[in-house]
Amino acid sequence: MIISIMAGGPQSLWPELASYKEMTDVWVGVDRGVLALLESGIEPQYGFGDFDSVSQGEYKEIVQRLQHINLYSSEKDETDLELAFNWAINQKPSEIHILGATGGRIDHFLGNIQLLQKESILPLHADMDIYIVDRQNLFTVKTAGSYEVPALEDKKYVSFLPVTSEVTGITLRGFKYPLRDRSLEIGSTLCISNELISDSGNVSFKEGILMMVRSRD
Repeated sequence: MIISIMAGGPQSLWPELASYKEMTDVWVGVDRGVLALLESGIEPQYGFGDFDSVSQGEYKEIVQRLQHINLYSSEKDETDLELAFNWAINQKPSEIHILGATGGRIDHFLGNIQLLQKESILPLHADMDIYIVDRQNLFTVKTAGSYEVPALEDKKYVSFLPVTSEVTGITLRGFKYPLRDRSLEIGSTLCISNELISDSGNVSFKEGILMMVRSRD
């Protein structure tokens, strides 16, 4: 099962939705993201949030059109996106794609990125692909192991950033700039803006946590 979550970020940064319409089994809207999906011709099955960013008329339309509404107080410990993300995780899908989660307020963007780095989420990355996607970038997090990296026609650049203070034993195969058993510390730009030289490559590392970013200009 593939779950796609639409948050309330600016439409100018959304990825093209056509491919997500084809692959997604369950659509989830977060606050104004519900309305954004409806206006894009997508009927989400679930909505999450306090809905403080929509008008009374818009909320009435949301209630009429959605199967499941999860309404929360605006005074709560989690963001609306975290509530939706936690629900999605509990469904045990094979993939989660989070859209509309970049741009706008930088605190929200950084918080969204850190959702992928939560201690309770990290063990799940071995069996579940979790992505934050916008028009130019695709973010995901990997724990120690070996991973195939397929080429993406629309995002040719591949960067690796350490989430932990150090990531050890990094080996890159099939890349323009290969590495063998190197270490990467917080603040290093060693693994920024690499490129694949074939249909796929491989990244492996022994200890630590890496963020992988696929990008285009």
